[in-house]
Amino acid sequence: MTKKPDILRIAIAQLNPTVGDVAGNLAKAREARADAARQGADLVLYTELFLAGYPPEDLVLKPAFLKTCERAAQEFAADTADGGPGVIIGTPLKRKSGTHNSIIVADGGKIIAERYKLDLPNYGEFDEKRVFQAGPELQGPVNFRGVRLGIPICEDIWGDVAVCETLAESGAEMLLVPNGSPYYRAKIDVRHQVVIKQVIECGLPMIYANQLGGQDELIFDGASFAIGADRTLAFQMSQFEDAVDVTIWKRQGDHWVCSEGPMSKIPEREEADYRACMLGLRDYVNKNGFKNVVLGLSGGIDSAICAALAVDALGEERLRAVMMPYRYTSKDSLKDAEDCARALGCRYDIVPIFEPVEGFLHTLTQLFEGTKEGITEENLQSRARGTILMAISNKFGSMVVTTGNKSEMSVGYATLYGDMNGGFNPIKDLYKMQVYALSRWRNSHVPPGALGPSGEVIPKNIIDKAPSAELRENQTDQDSLPPYPVLDDILECLVENEMGVDDIVARGHDRATVTRVEHLLYIAEYKRRQAAPGVKITRKNFGRDRRYPITNRFRDRG
Repeated sequence: MTKKPDILRIAIAQLNPTVGDVAGNLAKAREARADAARQGADLVLYTELFLAGYPPEDLVLKPAFLKTCERAAQEFAADTADGGPGVIIGTPLKRKSGTHNSIIVADGGKIIAERYKLDLPNYGEFDEKRVFQAGPELQGPVNFRGVRLGIPICEDIWGDVAVCETLAESGAEMLLVPNGSPYYRAKIDVRHQVVIKQVIECGLPMIYANQLGGQDELIFDGASFAIGADRTLAFQMSQFEDAVDVTIWKRQGDHWVCSEGPMSKIPEREEADYRACMLGLRDYVNKNGFKNVVLGLSGGIDSAICAALAVDALGEERLRAVMMPYRYTSKDSLKDAEDCARALGCRYDIVPIFEPVEGFLHTLTQLFEGTKEGITEENLQSRARGTILMAISNKFGSMVVTTGNKSEMSVGYATLYGDMNGGFNPIKDLYKMQVYALSRWRNSHVPPGALGPSGEVIPKNIIDKAPSAELRENQTDQDSLPPYPVLDDILECLVENEMGVDDIVARGHDRATVTRVEHLLYIAEYKRRQAAPGVKITRKNFGRDRRYPITNRFRDRG
């Protein structure tokens, strides 16, 4: 009888695939396997649907895409004939039972097992049930070189289906879980608790391998880890960084114990949010083939932090900042914008908008005769700026970075075809007070991997002054909105927590203010539907997570 191995070296490939780039993803997988082989690994664990990229959405409804993925899986399996490490890698597979979110296990030049995801998530940012079929039945552990491995896939450990417990009862010795778990604030703690709960129930150690990288609105932050059978953290990989780390597992009696693996420090809240925004912008720009970006630098906090994120993500040479002053633009704003651009080292242009705005007003004089000047004329300024940015984008191939925060987008304080113009918004899911917090953090820290300078990159005067759109004389945001600490708390209650008006008032808020904010939130839905995508930071972002009807007469009146 063959003696069971007492040691297993498992490499976790925490990598950044691109959805649809099957050849590129296969190349990344091969490079990681070669790296793991040099480190002496027996097995490489990749993440969920790695060959396809995650989430592939309706691409999996395309037969040619499925064939390309399966062909890549077979080619990768053939690579293992070289005597190097075996692999567990995610790919969609079309079988008689349907199209499945699957993994293959390959060793010795062939696929030795397939496993299919059983619990398909259908909430928040996930809608896998519309493109995948659940696995027809729970399949048992996979025998890999004498070790029985249970391989649940992502949601299989999150839901109520007793996948892990059943695998343990079927003889699994440890659990290896490929994941595509997107970031939101403090998500790592949630993942740890989910895994600990499963370890308690099944008594087996669990390795949690998570994807890295930006995919449209979603950010995958890596931070792969393992919880031992004793319920303690066995290893912790870095967050927001790709890595191929080999962990060494040794048999001790009836259990496998991790004797060697990384123990990386996880960033605190502001750093994690900033790095998520930075990674999301970098990957959106690079994966979609933009050479550089352009944004309107107004001298305000939102455009300043977006400029800092762009320089940190892409480098100073890839950002063009444009100040577009009008008669209401203050001298402070002109100075602050220039100081910010100088601190960041990016290109800075001034394009006055007096002539185009006055041209619009002159053209509309007869049509608007007898009406009172107001928000229509203010929006013409915003739309003139938006048109100029889009012209620069068209002429030079630069993607326009949109700079509106979640507080503004919630209550509709943004102009369609004006300041909402653009391809991507790195702060779309940050409330105004969070923008301030991240700006202060960035002025005293340089995040790992950032290409921008150290020191104060967002001038202190931008952080300290009252926020204003500067579309009329002496305008401030608080002329028509509650103070941002009040507004943000009400919005978080309404959006993230779906609280009723009575419950929000019980927190100490004025009822009239709460009902007004709720009304503004609902009537701005049509604008949000037309907004650029942006990084998901909170538990519930606009778009994937929150899908309210545009036509909607409901108001909470108790």
